[in-house]
Amino acid sequence: MTAAPPLRERKKQRTRQALIDTALDLFGRRGFGAVTLDELCDEVEVSKRTFFRYFAGKEDVAMAPLHDMWRVFLDELETIPADGGPLVELMQTALLAALDRVADEAWAGRAVLSYRLSQETSTMDAHNLHFCESTMGSVIEVLHRRLDLPDDPRTRLAGDMLVAAWRVAVGEWSAEADGPPSVPALAARFRDTVAALPGSLTLTAAPRQEERVGRQ
Repeated sequence: MTAAPPLRERKKQRTRQALIDTALDLFGRRGFGAVTLDELCDEVEVSKRTFFRYFAGKEDVAMAPLHDMWRVFLDELETIPADGGPLVELMQTALLAALDRVADEAWAGRAVLSYRLSQETSTMDAHNLHFCESTMGSVIEVLHRRLDLPDDPRTRLAGDMLVAAWRVAVGEWSAEADGPPSVPALAARFRDTVAALPGSLTLTAAPRQEERVGRQ
């Protein structure tokens, strides 16, 4: 049985989560640009100094649910057994394990709000792209340190394909209108998008029938 974190650590976790939940609520109701950092801190009753112990800014707190999952993904990559199979499959297994560690129904709701805000807010989208690039650099470093991989573009391309599959899966999942968001549904969509990667590389670009007729 895992021991509970010390009281001080639990308090820090509660403060951090309160900042995330309050930020997502305020940004969702009023818009990202309409909420100041002072207002967010006042709502949670913490100082800006305390806020900056947890987050670099408004974009960082708004993207925290999804970014936390990727940080756990890096942890999983450090220990996941490698059996010589395809690299994308190994990374898929690590990401699903990370999702299982961080995700519950509360996380799912936060993740949907975070994703939708990122699609509506240019500064959040830019922040997300910067985080993605930084994280991918860490992924490549871990993979090359742990595994016997060639020094060519294939490792980076495998990582980028995994990220692309994840983004497609999250986008489709967040757009579902049938009931509250479900973590198993997200995992299933992610598996489906990863499974579609090989076919996307061999997808042919044949013209439509009507276009061929028009050229005749």
